[in-house]
Amino acid sequence: MALLYLGSCDSSKYPNDRKLFLKPYHKDGLMSGKITFRDDDRTTWRSFRKTEGNDVEHLQQFLKNAGFSANRMNLGIFDYATQAAVRLFQEYVRTIDEEGDSTMVPDGFVGNNTMKHVNRWIAQNKSCSWGPSSAAAPSQEYKDWFTLLQKAKSYYKSNPGPILKQINNLNQTYSTRKIEDWNFDQNEIHLIGIRRNQDQPVHDRKNDDIFVLLVNGQVFKFWGSTDPSVRMAGRKDEPFLVEGQHLYRFGWHKVWVEKKIYRAAKPLVPEGVLVLRDWNNDNSLTSKDLDMTDRNGTPLGIRVNNSINIHWSGIGSTNFSAGCQVISGKSYINNQSKVVDCSDFASRSYSELTTSAKKTKGAYNMLADLVLCYTEAGVNSLVYTLGREESLDIDANFGANYASNSLEAMTKI
Repeated sequence: MALLYLGSCDSSKYPNDRKLFLKPYHKDGLMSGKITFRDDDRTTWRSFRKTEGNDVEHLQQFLKNAGFSANRMNLGIFDYATQAAVRLFQEYVRTIDEEGDSTMVPDGFVGNNTMKHVNRWIAQNKSCSWGPSSAAAPSQEYKDWFTLLQKAKSYYKSNPGPILKQINNLNQTYSTRKIEDWNFDQNEIHLIGIRRNQDQPVHDRKNDDIFVLLVNGQVFKFWGSTDPSVRMAGRKDEPFLVEGQHLYRFGWHKVWVEKKIYRAAKPLVPEGVLVLRDWNNDNSLTSKDLDMTDRNGTPLGIRVNNSINIHWSGIGSTNFSAGCQVISGKSYINNQSKVVDCSDFASRSYSELTTSAKKTKGAYNMLADLVLCYTEAGVNSLVYTLGREESLDIDANFGANYASNSLEAMTKI
């Protein structure tokens, strides 16, 4: 079998109109109109390539049967969903499979070594613990999270605080939801951002926040930052995404810099999400920013911003956020509550991706691949809920130490 990777397609499945095929995925900036796939870990473009037989479709059928993919793959074409599913399989073989390979790099290329494990899984009729079947037996932590989210909605409806109160009074909130519209449907994938130290004046913020992904009855944890650094923002009034619930979609980051374009989540509504800028320039987010006015006495207030994405933040040593929600590639906590080290192959920066074929975006890919593979057909958004560390005290099953303890576990490796 030939090496399979992004762009490979069975000869009978080669699309007649490549631009039309890729249009649902290529909506942003320089991506618009492209007729090749973006292999963002390699910072290169991949053309459609015909392969003999039905190797791609057979691979996809295995991935679906083994629980690594839901409904997003185009049969016979190694598309973005297939790449994501392959990387999930490789990561599972690397970290959980008892007969796996701890040296495997989840790079999305299907060669002899990956196919060896594919054939073994087929022979053993194995399936993973991340797939759709796991939703029938959700973990206790997963159930606890949805209890907390419902409690938080009830609490903040009665006690909205100054920022949420102002959001409630706005006529248009774009990709941001008012409290009464917060929705915690377990058929959707939910990402939770837990903000810490946002009210402390810091010029160069660290990656000291955590993210919790709720998918298929399982919980995965990541780390990074929900807050901007002034240095990255390039201006004193850096934007802070407001707390609450927001809708995001499949998209791309750095879409105006061709050498740096990579997969990210973008606000579902093109106008963007709501932000509160650091209007008083004290390098923090506080209710005082709501009180600032322009020279005419008009409140500066909460505004919409179309560039607040959810994206990669290197290995976490530097906060890459100019207001975006950013994820470290160094490590994560899996659904078995085990810290997973990705540092052997996680790239520190764009330059390492372009100079080393063995580098990827590490744990960030894990999060993005889980979302892409397991989002139900017909669902076009990721539900992102951003809250403060102290909100964890609403439920006795958590408490504020939940965030700091998770962060410490992931960053001490």
